[in-house]
Formats: sequence, C-alpha cells, structure tokens
Amino acid sequence: MVEEKLLTTKELSELLGIAKYTLIKYRLQGKGPHFIKLGRVVRYRLQDIKDWIEENKV
Repeated sequence: MVEEKLLTTKELSELLGIAKYTLIKYRLQGKGPHFIKLGRVVRYRLQDIKDWIEENKV
C-alpha cells in the first residue's frame, strides 16, 4: 500500500517551478528525479525529488 502521495508530472512542475515539458525531457535523458511508471502513468515520490535536489546542489 502506498503511504505517501505520489506526484504527477504537472504537480511536480508546479512545485519546482519547472516546465512540465522540461521534466519530460529530463526523464527521457535520464537527468531528472527517479520516477515510478505504472503502465503509461508516471509518478514521483517526494523522497526521490528531495534526493535529486540534494544531488544537484552546486
């Protein structure tokens, strides 16, 4: 059972202030946060997003 809310690409886009299509491009290039693919549906876990942000600190 899922204990945390999984975000859609649109929700993540709004949260980070990044265009939805940029996130799609990142997914295709393997650059963005880890994601879960359930059939054709893509979702993001909050912990994966936090980890990705930490990995990209400069």
